[in-house]
Amino acid sequence: MAALRVAVIIGSTREGRAGDTVAGWFLARAGRPDGVELAVIDLIDYKLPSRYPARATPAMAALAASIGRADAFVVVTPEYNRSFPASLKQAIDCAYDEWRAKAVGFVSYGSGSDGVHAVEQLRCVFTELHAVTVRDEVRVDLMRPLPHDARAVTTMLDQLIWWGEALRDARAARPYVS
Repeated sequence: MAALRVAVIIGSTREGRAGDTVAGWFLARAGRPDGVELAVIDLIDYKLPSRYPARATPAMAALAASIGRADAFVVVTPEYNRSFPASLKQAIDCAYDEWRAKAVGFVSYGSGSDGVHAVEQLRCVFTELHAVTVRDEVRVDLMRPLPHDARAVTTMLDQLIWWGEALRDARAARPYVS
């Protein structure tokens, strides 16, 4: 069977962001799970328009294609003002059908916060897109050193892989419609 393609999405494009550091920390602890192919989608690499156009731009189409190729996702998100960043919402909205019936896990972070409010809101957004969010998440408080313990990473990835494989098999057996 083909490897489960998991896209790790870095959701912040803010100057001075910690998202790339947190994603690197996550990837180091994730290692190379058997049967899983991890790939990074860094939103800073996509020149998304500041306003939603009538027709998708090449950058929007490229991002939607990257989302479409993935079987599951790990969203690395900061918490800004008790929510997730606008750059992440804009990126999520660049795709629609590409999210459907796929698994989503979260790595959240904040300064003095571990990103729990951002994840709460993202769960609602992904439910509307017919994606399945896994229960456990990885939380990082940037006011403390990055944890050496990988238990939260392992737990979330185990759930994501299970759901990712189950949903991939289900989509192959019967295309998802709503």
